[in-house]
Amino acid sequence: MTHLTIEPSILYIGTPVALLSTVNDDDTFNLAPMSSAWSLGDVVVLGVGASGQTAANLQERPELVINFPSPEQWQAVERIAGLTGRNPVPEHKRARFRFEREKFAAAGLTPIESELVGPPRVAECPLQFEASAADVQFDADGNFLIIQAKVLRVHADRRIVVPGTSYVDPGAWSPLIYNFRHYFGLAGELGESFRTETPRAAGADRLLRR
Repeated sequence: MTHLTIEPSILYIGTPVALLSTVNDDDTFNLAPMSSAWSLGDVVVLGVGASGQTAANLQERPELVINFPSPEQWQAVERIAGLTGRNPVPEHKRARFRFEREKFAAAGLTPIESELVGPPRVAECPLQFEASAADVQFDADGNFLIIQAKVLRVHADRRIVVPGTSYVDPGAWSPLIYNFRHYFGLAGELGESFRTETPRAAGADRLLRR
C-alpha cells in the first residue's frame, strides 16, 4: 500500500444523506439535503452551512425532522441540491444555486404531519427522526453551524423493523450514502459487531454455543 499526500476540496468520506425539514418565518416549510450527521445516543450532531435557510430557521425555531432517504431516492435529493430557501440567495451561492420556496414539490416528495414538532416528515423516507435543536454553535471557522439535535421520536417503515421489536433490521434498511459527491447505497453485509442486538442466524448460533 502506497499513500499519497493529497489536498481534497471536500472530506465527504461516505456518510448518510439526510433531508432536514424546518419551519420558515412565514410558516411554510424548508427541506434541505445534507450529509454531515453522526449520532451520539439519542443526539444527532449536524453540520449545516451558516448562510442557508436551515441555519436561519434553527436559530429562531429549533424544531426539525431528520429524514433519511433510501438509495432509490437519490434523484429526489439531487433535484433540490442546487436550490436554496434563502431569499435573496447569498452572494457566494448565486453562481450555482437558485431560490425555491416549495422544496417538497421541487423534490417530488410528500410532507406528512409530525407528532411532536412543527416541521413535517418526508413520507417517502423510511426513517424519520423528530428532533429539537438543543445546542447551536458556529464551527471554528464560522462557516457552518454545528447543531446537537435531541431526537424526540423515531418513525420507521414497518418493512425495516424487526417484527415485534423497536430494532431496525440492518439487513432490510440501507441508507443513501454521499461518497465524495457521488451517491451510493450499501453493498451486502460483511459481518456483524459483537455489540449487535439483531444477530443473524449464524451469529445467534454462535451465541447458543457459548
